[in-house]
Amino acid sequence: MHVGSFVLAAQFPGQGQGEALHRAVRSAEAAEEAGLDSVWVAEHHFVPYGVCPSAVTLAATLLGRTRRIRVGTAVSVLPTVHPVALGEQAALLHLTSGGRFSLGVGRGGPWVDLEVFGAGLAAYEEGFPESLDLLLRWLREPAVSASGGRFAFREVPVVPRPAEALTDASGPEVLVACTSPASVRLAAGRGLPMLLGMHIGDEDKAAMVALWREEARAAGHGADRIRAAGHVSAGVVQIADRRTDAVETLTKAMPGWLKQGLEAHMTVDGRPRSMRDPLAYTELLCGLHPVGPPRLCADRLAATSERTGVTRFALLVEGSGDLTATEENVHRLGTEVLPQLR
Repeated sequence: MHVGSFVLAAQFPGQGQGEALHRAVRSAEAAEEAGLDSVWVAEHHFVPYGVCPSAVTLAATLLGRTRRIRVGTAVSVLPTVHPVALGEQAALLHLTSGGRFSLGVGRGGPWVDLEVFGAGLAAYEEGFPESLDLLLRWLREPAVSASGGRFAFREVPVVPRPAEALTDASGPEVLVACTSPASVRLAAGRGLPMLLGMHIGDEDKAAMVALWREEARAAGHGADRIRAAGHVSAGVVQIADRRTDAVETLTKAMPGWLKQGLEAHMTVDGRPRSMRDPLAYTELLCGLHPVGPPRLCADRLAATSERTGVTRFALLVEGSGDLTATEENVHRLGTEVLPQLR
């Protein structure tokens, strides 16, 4: 089992954006110090829910500030970027970090981002498979051309080639954020591991893993590849000596952040959108994830892994909204929870 942190760079009420980014960077450094396996970086545009607009750029910063830990994007929003540009960045980070970079990609949402970046609604509704396949070819082939519905260009050489200086001929790891059966089938058909959201519980995640395995077998992927898929489950962690104290920490801080952050999302076409009740959502997360004393947290992670087959975790550590409390949370995760799992 591999446990990492999930960095949103969340802007809590009353905080500046620089403060949120500083906490994000410091929490990643603390994750390496505490012995965690990985750090996963989120990406959002124009909302205080998360003030990192480029997960791959922040990942580059964190790779430069660390020496051992794996750094991944969770996720880079593929419809708003050119797959070749993202592939070049991923190859660069893969090579210069000694293979410590993972590229998680997702479809995003029908947000105003599509208008601002000129991608259009079709890139979100229909274009994700084309973008994903072009990205994968860029990371795996020496030269690439395109003749699809969205991308068309003559053959050009891949520079830098991701596998040139490393023994891993497949280049950087690529994962796909999956929230529906369609996205599970998309990932499974290409043999790519899934990033699973924090809003669903073990039963739903187990069903998605089972569907992935079925679809991967149907696509001709071998048993070894299926068994070693390495899906990642996002969640929340808050450690305290008593569960009531951990829950109180999150229910005091997270609803205000969720309310101002989620309300700021604008749809690209004016379609109506619903928003979860912030307090109820926080309470749901406290019930689903490792929130409480170290023994409880370790048992919760072990149980989720056993029930779902997921072997990697990306846990939101900044739910308190406070830098000192976040550093302590990461430290306790590494020194009091991980030893019980290993």
